[in-house]
Amino acid sequence: MPTTANITWTGPGLRMIGEVPDGQVVVLDHVLAGEDREETGLRPMQLLLVGMAGCSAMDVVSILQKKREPFTNLHINVAAERAGEHPKVYTEVHLEFVVKGKGVNPKAVARSIDLSITKYCAGIAMIAKTAQITTSYRIEES
Repeated sequence: MPTTANITWTGPGLRMIGEVPDGQVVVLDHVLAGEDREETGLRPMQLLLVGMAGCSAMDVVSILQKKREPFTNLHINVAAERAGEHPKVYTEVHLEFVVKGKGVNPKAVARSIDLSITKYCAGIAMIAKTAQITTSYRIEES
């Protein structure tokens, strides 16, 4: 069965609502030069980064839970560079995984990230077609 989604332009400017069949929605927006308003949603390319990081975060959380690691939080900081010419694809993406917990095994964290990056995360696999993906992690005792 195919995955489906739709997008509806609502205005003003380039404000749009994306929706999936289950009813979840996301606001996309981009303020054009000369418009006197605030952006009310993510830009589409930002949403790609959020989706990619979310995909990887779900993998890492799931793997760490299966390993019974005592983590209490996972946060991913994403930094990306885009090409200077259109279509301005991502050319470099760095994901910094910040894991919080007491007694979290660094080897388990590293392995969980590696499995996400190299095997499970479809979002990373797609963006890796144009971008060099790098990662780092740190564990914060809490």
